[in-house]
Amino acid sequence: MKYYINKKVEGSFDEVIVQVTEALQQEGFGVLTEMDIQQKLKEKLDVDFRRYKILGACNPRFAYQALESEDKIGTMLPCNVVVQELDSGGIEVAAVNPVASMQAVENDDLFCISTEILRKLERVIASL
Repeated sequence: MKYYINKKVEGSFDEVIVQVTEALQQEGFGVLTEMDIQQKLKEKLDVDFRRYKILGACNPRFAYQALESEDKIGTMLPCNVVVQELDSGGIEVAAVNPVASMQAVENDDLFCISTEILRKLERVIASL
């Protein structure tokens, strides 16, 4: 099982960030964090890196259910979505596969929750 779902998309990097954010909102997610990896690597290591952002997406209802089921599950939240420029050209969007990441946690309730979240993230990626 792959630990992510992904799709190569057309458009400018900034346009894709907007599209991803809107698609996440349509599925009930908000973006809690936005990490600009290109900027941070330049700032901290003085290296040049391609445009690469990590969006920390959270669906409050499912996050609450997961936290109620497993009190340490916050170590695996939020759901990360990556938007990156590809060396070959174009933009790729990739999201964590929550079913794969939750396999280490032996909790049947979390399996059900992660399966629902996966369906939502698959719809987000497919809509781009």
